[in-house]
Amino acid sequence: MRFNKIHYLLFLFLSNLLFAQQNYLDSIITVLPSFSNKIKIKTVLDIPFDKAVSNTDLYKILILNTQKTAVFTNDSLSLGKLYLKEALYLHFTTKDVQATHATLKAIAIFKKLNREDLIAASYLELGWKLKNRNLKSAFRYMKNGIELLEKEKQPPTALIGGYNNFGVLYQIKKNLDSALYFHKKSLFLCRESKDSIGLPFAQTHIAEVYLKQQKFTIAQRYLDNALYIRKKRNDIYGVTDSYLYLGDLFFAKKEYQKAVFNFKKGYNLANKNKYFPLKKYATEYLHNSYDSLENTKKSLKYYRLFTQMKDSVLNKSTNTRIAELEIEYQTAKKETKIAQQKEELLANQLEIKNKSLYAVLTTFALLFLGMIFFGVYKKNQLKRKQLQKEINLKDALSQIKTQNKLQEQRLRISRDLHDNIGSQLTFIISSIDNLKYVTKDASDVLKNKLSNISSFTSDTIFQLRDTIWAMNKNEITFEDLHTRILSFIEKAKKAVPNTNFKIIDNTEKLKTISSINGMHIFRVIQEAINNAVKYAEASTILVEAKTESNQLQISVKDNGKGFDITEIDLGNGLKNMEKRMSEIGGKILVISKPNQGTEIKISCN
Repeated sequence: MRFNKIHYLLFLFLSNLLFAQQNYLDSIITVLPSFSNKIKIKTVLDIPFDKAVSNTDLYKILILNTQKTAVFTNDSLSLGKLYLKEALYLHFTTKDVQATHATLKAIAIFKKLNREDLIAASYLELGWKLKNRNLKSAFRYMKNGIELLEKEKQPPTALIGGYNNFGVLYQIKKNLDSALYFHKKSLFLCRESKDSIGLPFAQTHIAEVYLKQQKFTIAQRYLDNALYIRKKRNDIYGVTDSYLYLGDLFFAKKEYQKAVFNFKKGYNLANKNKYFPLKKYATEYLHNSYDSLENTKKSLKYYRLFTQMKDSVLNKSTNTRIAELEIEYQTAKKETKIAQQKEELLANQLEIKNKSLYAVLTTFALLFLGMIFFGVYKKNQLKRKQLQKEINLKDALSQIKTQNKLQEQRLRISRDLHDNIGSQLTFIISSIDNLKYVTKDASDVLKNKLSNISSFTSDTIFQLRDTIWAMNKNEITFEDLHTRILSFIEKAKKAVPNTNFKIIDNTEKLKTISSINGMHIFRVIQEAINNAVKYAEASTILVEAKTESNQLQISVKDNGKGFDITEIDLGNGLKNMEKRMSEIGGKILVISKPNQGTEIKISCN
């Protein structure tokens, strides 16, 4: 290992020394024989892209010789990588069938080695090579490659070329927003990793998008930056590419003389260095530029060159063979998968035969145990049901006993109230009446006081009866409430014989309400009627009840003198009414205007 490292460092020193006198690839060919096989392979694989395409003939020699070394040393991984390098120079010499074939051979090796990262890189290369022939397949391979690299969590630098080339495919589809998105992702990764090779590629492709959007100023800024970097690196291929992009810029701006100047520079470099795809592009746009300048002679010259090159690249047999190679690759994948499935099927069948007897015995044993467990389960389930019924019965009996006790307690309290307190209050009234009779000569003041005490005691008896009425039941219907209201109104008529009382009942299908709620509602209606009798000077008092959305709504309305709510203190009566309604979750509303009567509305569930 130490010996190999020393040789590699020696190569770096010698190559830098020789590079001043000869081409980079020439320097590698000069020093390579002194290296071990492992260092030879590593050296060739590490040749940068721009140096590789600077002389495709020398690069081809290096790749083919190094492939033999990889085969000799049984280094499958390096051989697969060298196939990808072979595809590179074949692509730049327009041998697209062979380039596709080399890429597919690389993928087959990487699949055997289970190298998802290199399979992904190969998909990216294959997608790029198919872009001008089968865009749908190119998209599929490019997308698969990017997804694999992202899934494998490869270093960001592995995705620089993929993102950039994917953006080019979107440009071909004229989806410029998506193209710009992927080009800028590539540019960001280039800047992060300080990749001076990928950086100008990303810049030129971003410029290409802006050019199509006719944003010429920003496009030229990106192109000038890319050309500067490539000249500084002495990247001949990149410089050629940049001149052609500048030609595109000036052609789009209709500055055809400047376009010709840049296209010619690109054409000369491409012709000298055998960059066939770039040369073909230059001839096409030199023809278009001269045609726009109305220089028919030169336009025809470059048109003939372009036609010859176009025919050699896009002939029918070439396209057919590439399609056949892709079908062969897909078929091979399917056949491999089928073979694997057959092996798995045979293994499964053997395993099934070995386990069949055991499975039968196990099934019978489980069936027997299942029957036992099922019987035990059903028995326990029956016991649980019986126990639950007993518990439910006990709960029901307990609830009935509790309700009976509560009812007995209510009846006892109501009897006590009626028999004891009621009789005592009646005795007080009788005593007061006797006292009034005995004291005939008493003063009027004393007689009035005795009358007031008698009246108050009578009212107390009526209220006590109302309370007893509510206590005797758990629930009451509005019919019960209606009866109590009618009884109260009959008493009120005696106090104001000239007032007409009306009661309207529209409470159809009303559910029962609790006795407590009924008592509160009755007291509020009492208070409302009392206020109307005392203060309203009304000729008519209307009590109306109705149900709306399962809610009981009652209003007490008079046609009396009314009042201004904002100027009058409503006093304790209204506060008591509000308190009663709030205790049962109800609401109360007072509506009144001077000379327009008063209405008190209550509502509750």
